[in-house]
Amino acid sequence: MISDTYIRMNIERKTYLKGQFFVAMPGMPDPNFAKSVSCICEHNKMGAVGVVINRLSDSLTAEDIFEELNINFTVDPESIPIYVGGPVHIDEIFVIHGSPFGWDACLQITPTLGMTNTIDIIEAIAKGKGPEQYLIALGCAGWGPGQIEAEIIDNAWLNCPAVEEIMFKMPVEERWEATLKTIGVTPAVISRVAGSA
Repeated sequence: MISDTYIRMNIERKTYLKGQFFVAMPGMPDPNFAKSVSCICEHNKMGAVGVVINRLSDSLTAEDIFEELNINFTVDPESIPIYVGGPVHIDEIFVIHGSPFGWDACLQITPTLGMTNTIDIIEAIAKGKGPEQYLIALGCAGWGPGQIEAEIIDNAWLNCPAVEEIMFKMPVEERWEATLKTIGVTPAVISRVAGSA
């Protein structure tokens, strides 16, 4: 468990958590984030932005997106899952991806991970010319200044470096538990502990 002292020291040192996975504790009361794993794409003094990586949309398809944007596609749209990235900007598309990173407005998350929400990457994916590894989400998660740090102190989240194997290759339903295990936490143990957000 991360101590209050550790968090406060990092806040004072302006240590930000960009490039981390945030794993919701079992007591998370917000249904948008219950048993969620979010990849933190940006974190600075203005707040944080992340994308939930383990919630699939049950209504939106890649074909819907391509048609809405008038993009011709050559890939099989059924092979591209669409995620619910969070409750903020729910009408915007966010793509977390591996290399290359030369897309319009690509935000570098880590040396091997980027986030882009411009049409050029969607067009490339539609033609099978996008990044080898990617995740398309509608919406994102957002935190105001100091909010994410306060939620960690309140035991709402655990965090660890983002693991691309989990994000891009592991079945969606296994990602929460797998992320906890990378931290060394047994889900069955923490599920008996009530967290607070």
